[in-house]
Amino acid sequence: MRCLVMEDFGRMAVAEAADPKVTAGHVVIDVVATGICGSDLHGYTGENGRRKPGQVMGHESVGRIRALGDGVEGIEVGATVTFNPLVVPAAERPLYRGREQHAPGRSVIGVNPSVRAAFAEQVVVPAENVVPLPDSVPITWGALVEPLAVAVNVVRRVAVTAEDTVLVIGGGPIGQSCVLAAQHAGATSVYVSEPSASRRALCEQLGAVPLQPGEPVEEQVRALNGGPVTVAIDAVGITATIQDALRATVAGGRVGLVGMGAPVTELQTYEVSTLERTITGSFCYSDEVFRAAAAWVADGSTDFSALISEEVPLAEGPDAFARLAAGADIPGKVLVRLDR
Repeated sequence: MRCLVMEDFGRMAVAEAADPKVTAGHVVIDVVATGICGSDLHGYTGENGRRKPGQVMGHESVGRIRALGDGVEGIEVGATVTFNPLVVPAAERPLYRGREQHAPGRSVIGVNPSVRAAFAEQVVVPAENVVPLPDSVPITWGALVEPLAVAVNVVRRVAVTAEDTVLVIGGGPIGQSCVLAAQHAGATSVYVSEPSASRRALCEQLGAVPLQPGEPVEEQVRALNGGPVTVAIDAVGITATIQDALRATVAGGRVGLVGMGAPVTELQTYEVSTLERTITGSFCYSDEVFRAAAAWVADGSTDFSALISEEVPLAEGPDAFARLAAGADIPGKVLVRLDR
């Protein structure tokens, strides 16, 4: 089979590899499409230290079941599926049920360098991590379940309801998913702060109100919303954006931090303590949240098509990584098609 290998930082290549063998409790998936995540790009450039040369990455995927290992039940060969890339050791599952992302022994398919992941024509995953999808929605939407799960998790953690107005800072793929997740949770208005014109336009297409770059975020929010928002979600995660999130929220407001732009930031603590705001961290998701995101995709209530900007065949995968790393003006998600 063919796969996309990170030969070195900044260099991807299409390579041949042996077809994987199915093992007990696992399934083999014929991968249809895998999205290029921001964390994949940071791994590609060597920025985050979480990917290694020689690795096959990829964790935002959809495909069809090719083979079932011994003991696997309830899944049929040929079924359309996505998979939760978060793998938790059996011994830790009872204690961390409902918060699997906190399990100390967890590993992530696509991050763990010892596992050949989903930028390959076939991938092996634990059967319990597989989530079936209906044929009634476009199959490529299955590759969006993972980033949507990230967004659903942060929206739940800051408890967005129909009583809330929301500011999303950062209009990239995660910010776009947060716009939809906030709307899905009932938010009455969603505003987006994003410097890229193409990403602002995409967020506006999704139903958000874009702010103008270069003008104070707090002032724009107050003017458009008639006052501060109740919730801000920072999908960037640097000092300036955290500060904007705090200043644009009401006293007692909630800020969700899902962006990972910098490992260390400066925090104006009086903006938190004197106005009793809450900052809540959010990283990935529980198994239940991942399945909730998949169910949302499956129910057909939301059109996710705008989130996908490009679909490229596997042979063009190295070029897609290079373009994205160089800052190409691509507003939404790029999918690598492993079936082409």
